[in-house]
Amino acid sequence: MRHLPVERPIFVIGCSRAGTTLVYKTFSESKNLGTLQRETHDFWTDMHPLASKHWDTHALSAQDATQNDRDTVARYFYAHTGKTRFIDKNNQNGLCVSYLYSLFPDAHFVYVKRNPGDNINSLIEGWNKPREFATWSNLLPEQITVENGRHTQWCFFLANGWRDYINASVEEVCAFQYNAINQAILDARRVIPTAQWSEIFYEDIVRHPTDSFRKLFEANGLPFDAQLQAHCENVLDTPYNAFSEIRVDKWKDGRNREKIERVLAKVEATACAMGYKL
Repeated sequence: MRHLPVERPIFVIGCSRAGTTLVYKTFSESKNLGTLQRETHDFWTDMHPLASKHWDTHALSAQDATQNDRDTVARYFYAHTGKTRFIDKNNQNGLCVSYLYSLFPDAHFVYVKRNPGDNINSLIEGWNKPREFATWSNLLPEQITVENGRHTQWCFFLANGWRDYINASVEEVCAFQYNAINQAILDARRVIPTAQWSEIFYEDIVRHPTDSFRKLFEANGLPFDAQLQAHCENVLDTPYNAFSEIRVDKWKDGRNREKIERVLAKVEATACAMGYKL
């Protein structure tokens, strides 16, 4: 069977609840990209089931990449989009950068960063929505009793060391997840060519959406036409999967402030490496 061509796929990465859906959906407006208009958790885990890794992590390394994986991905996206250049996003891809780069050496990665206060706040809120963020974890072999048993399903993603937090407070779990995925991305960044890597602060998108997206599109070699500009000028008016109004520093006047203040020191080093000052 011949190998289907894939041209410079784009992978949006970042912590869950960092704003990656907003970025993914905006890129999906481009006529030059194939998009599924949805996240692809199940597709990737079907190729590499969590059970085969003893439920340790969603992470995949370069050693996990095979030609069969590449062909499967290429066929899947071409069958559903009709294009050889596509964009993809899901919660786990930030743990799989080296794997994705091995599959597609010309891939471009768009790293979405969000300040730890707001990101952890949104993670905490997400843990209150297991029907949305924990449906994949029903087969976990461990008993989850996060926040004194309030949360009995694990949300978002697994990273190495997650079992240390199955009885922890929800803010400790969310701080762990923020550290784990952002540090994995920062580590992986070292091996990706600079021209194939873009970073954006979620806060810059909130303050200057059109300019921020124009720069991202240009970095990815994509036209930023009048239709895309019009979309970006109003993109914050129709939030994608937001729990409340879009603004910066929501956590400071929210119900989770005390919880977040207890764990900010735990994420300070990672946040600093990302470009934040706490």
